[in-house]
Amino acid sequence: MITLSPRAANHVRAMQSGQPVGSKFLRVLVETGGCSGFQYGMSFDEPKPDDQSFESEGVKIVIDPASLAYLNGSHIDFDDGLHGKGFEIKNPNAESTCGCGKSFN
Repeated sequence: MITLSPRAANHVRAMQSGQPVGSKFLRVLVETGGCSGFQYGMSFDEPKPDDQSFESEGVKIVIDPASLAYLNGSHIDFDDGLHGKGFEIKNPNAESTCGCGKSFN
């Protein structure tokens, strides 16, 4: 399961309002790349047959099985302060992270 902070959920809802109808699910994923081996990704998408679906703070989330293996138990926050980084994923499965906060291994 993946959870969102209220602040992250509010930001996702604001971003969703500009998306085409039908793109109502937040897709959270892991891709190869970044400076630590894997990087996080997020987009708006429709569920695929093998996706897991969750809801957190009223936001519908989908994730593919391979990404879920890396992200299960993660919490997503949003920081828009002076030194804010945007979305921040707190991943209990990451052995190490990069200074940018967008990649891990």
